[in-house]
Amino acid sequence: MSDPIVSSAPGEATKPVQPVAEAPAAVLDPPPAEIRPARGQIWMHRISMFLFVLISAVAGVLLIILPWTPEWTDNYLLMSFPSLRDIVSNGFFRGVCSGLGVLDIWIGFGEALHYHEQQ
Repeated sequence: MSDPIVSSAPGEATKPVQPVAEAPAAVLDPPPAEIRPARGQIWMHRISMFLFVLISAVAGVLLIILPWTPEWTDNYLLMSFPSLRDIVSNGFFRGVCSGLGVLDIWIGFGEALHYHEQQ
């Protein structure tokens, strides 16, 4: 049987295609399970998780309460834009903002509940 010849353009021949050899089994072995993260990495992960939950909770509470206070529409930034003030004072818009606050709290505490450390 003859080797197949691959042609990239009409009238131009290249070298025959060689079968690919399989990789040795030692290359495909997973790394040992005894590798553990350093103590500093564990503490940095704990601190970052705590800060994520804290920021999520604070932002969520603000988004739940703030749209229903007078400061939401009676502020200096919205006094210059009456059409934007009408949109922001709409009950639907306030409800969407409060819903995003609930979602923010849910995501933060959900991440805290699913937190686990590598042992």
